[in-house]
Amino acid sequence: MEVIPTAIEGVFIIKPRVFTDARGYFFESFSQREFDEKVGPVRFVQDNESMSQYGVMRGLHFQRPPFTQSKLVRCVRGAVLDVAVDLRKGSPTYGQHVAVELSEENHLQFFVPKGFAHGFSVLTETAVFQYKCDEFYHPEADDGISILDQSLGIDWRIPADKAILSEKDTKHLNLKDFETPFKDPL
Repeated sequence: MEVIPTAIEGVFIIKPRVFTDARGYFFESFSQREFDEKVGPVRFVQDNESMSQYGVMRGLHFQRPPFTQSKLVRCVRGAVLDVAVDLRKGSPTYGQHVAVELSEENHLQFFVPKGFAHGFSVLTETAVFQYKCDEFYHPEADDGISILDQSLGIDWRIPADKAILSEKDTKHLNLKDFETPFKDPL
């Protein structure tokens, strides 16, 4: 696998080696040994999957300490725009984001470390999205910032009249009104 650094330290795009022939393709989607060597030691404990239709926007989610999560995400059907926003108050990139298109064609994965909010928008008719987490889900620690916060400067590539959000995701605060629980870069 190739690990591609992004503009924010600790956030990586991961490009697997894909082997194709007349039968189709094969690639190793995850190797703990290679991940530990190239990204760092992260022990994933939970895998999740969602299926969404065009226009769905999920996020920007995170878990508060002591249940912070790192995520390794990928899109196995369709395409999404995936985004990580730095919420680490002492970080020089606080409030900045990295966005990458993940699709069944490009096979890219995106590593979102602890201290970041995460979200995505569905760019195709449907998308199946998978993610590995290094902490179990704790509903009492579930939180987020507004996916519609204009100050973040994220182009979700979805027209406003086509956006579909959960009721929960419409109630998150904008970054300027939010007190981050992540005081220093982790």
